[in-house]
Amino acid sequence: MIPKQCDKYLITTDAYFFAPDGNQYIAVWGTIKGVYSSKQTLGIETNAKSTNWYIVIGNMIIAGCQIHYAIKCDKVNFNPYIADIEYGGRMHKETCSITKIYNADL
Repeated sequence: MIPKQCDKYLITTDAYFFAPDGNQYIAVWGTIKGVYSSKQTLGIETNAKSTNWYIVIGNMIIAGCQIHYAIKCDKVNFNPYIADIEYGGRMHKETCSITKIYNADL
């Protein structure tokens, strides 16, 4: 199923990426603006060794080959990531200062 324009999606990527705010994320959430070919997105037609489609979500463009999962959802939790980590035989709570999900609709 191809995402429709105006639908909101959470997209996880195969690797961390830098978002327009300068931070690294592993997922992006926002409004789908369209799915486009490399010619429409980059102005050139790519060969078989490159991705040939891109998704525009909020203020970002993601190469199709980098998309791991795409989940249609109206809202997500942008709270910082909290993990339980074992160190020295004891459990510790570790809080990441930012969420791992970029809000592309801001």
